Amino acid sequence: MKPAEGKLGVMVVGLGAVTTTFMTGVLMARKGLAKPVGSMTQYDKIRVGRGENKKYLHYSDIISLASLDDLVFGSWDVYPENAYESALHAQVLNERDIEPVAEELKAIVPLKAAFDRNFASRLDGTNVKGCSTRWEMVEALRQDIRDFKARTGCNRVVVIWAASTEIYVPVDTAVHGTLAALETAMKADDRQRIAPSMCYAYAALSEQCPFIMGAPNTTVDIPAMWELAEQTKMPIAGKDFKTGQTLVKSGFAPIIGTRCLGLSGWFSTNILGNRDGLVLDEPANFHTKEVSKLSTLESILVPEEQPDLYTDYYHKVRINYYPPRNDNKEGWDNIDIFGWMGYPMQIKINFLCRDSILAAPLVLDLVLLSDAAARAGRFGTQRFLSFFLKSPMHDYTQNEVPINHLFQQYVMLKNAIREMGGYEADEEID
Repeated sequence: MKPAEGKLGVMVVGLGAVTTTFMTGVLMARKGLAKPVGSMTQYDKIRVGRGENKKYLHYSDIISLASLDDLVFGSWDVYPENAYESALHAQVLNERDIEPVAEELKAIVPLKAAFDRNFASRLDGTNVKGCSTRWEMVEALRQDIRDFKARTGCNRVVVIWAASTEIYVPVDTAVHGTLAALETAMKADDRQRIAPSMCYAYAALSEQCPFIMGAPNTTVDIPAMWELAEQTKMPIAGKDFKTGQTLVKSGFAPIIGTRCLGLSGWFSTNILGNRDGLVLDEPANFHTKEVSKLSTLESILVPEEQPDLYTDYYHKVRINYYPPRNDNKEGWDNIDIFGWMGYPMQIKINFLCRDSILAAPLVLDLVLLSDAAARAGRFGTQRFLSFFLKSPMHDYTQNEVPINHLFQQYVMLKNAIREMGGYEADEEID
């Protein structure tokens, strides 16, 4: 793979709680004032080699990764506040953890966003591009990326979506089935089937930037974007950061399946008070998230594989907007299982988490590994990044089933890094 030389630009769509927590943490870590806890690329070790030749190495000792010192930040947002003001407003981090890097954060001023309020009706920002068509959005975003590269001197840029969930856009093969059809729809200003996020993805890939979808939007989950990624030889990954409840679900459901216990029902509910919670309070936006969160369990506990254990179980997911909690999300899971001779049991999990604290290291890892994948010549859907994502991309046109099992995803992650580092992939997914 090509070495990680020079500066790596990180252009984030959305300068809200997740983004400012990520940026502040990186800037603080550079100064030795904080630790990037939760980041696999900064802490995890992988075995390479076997027998007497085996050793456990950090990712950066296996493949060439950009260092934290080489990251340069940019952003788009519908609100004009700079990263410092936005970090204070988000109320995720204490002021004492923001002030040491205040000047660096103040220098990160968001570009005007490509935005359509019909896709996020609860947001009403003024820092919005005056584009009259979807194609104009694409061209304006491409120019933003070119200008950012010229201004910062970055020779590589990764674009990642950390903005709000858009309303659900069903896949329509007439528009989303081919790249030509997608481009025609953009030029015809199809505002119903072309979401603003699709304009960001198209612009990023066209400017030779890997693109990562951190929300459950349909954006890159369409054949047209797969075709563009293949054409531009760029990696794409998505969708939806795997932070709180789904992280628990993708890790705990395998316990039930591996132990051959039965499942009667799994009820998940959340309370959340940040901007994401406000947007998801709109039913049309929540439906996009619901599709993402529901898909996890169904690919781990499969009725066709164990009909005695997983036929007709009830799975419900709820998210409730509750302003007093702000970014401190609480997720409850009630799991009804059954065991020997069908006798019922219950498991209850209460996860009081900090959404942006869990998401920030995911942003870092996805950016660094997508950049590494691009330099290693990997393009198209990066399935090895499913470990970090709630509803992994997959080729549903070929009836591919996504891997949602956390520990199988971890095997995929380790093997991809081994292969990029010139080692043998030696753990198979059964």
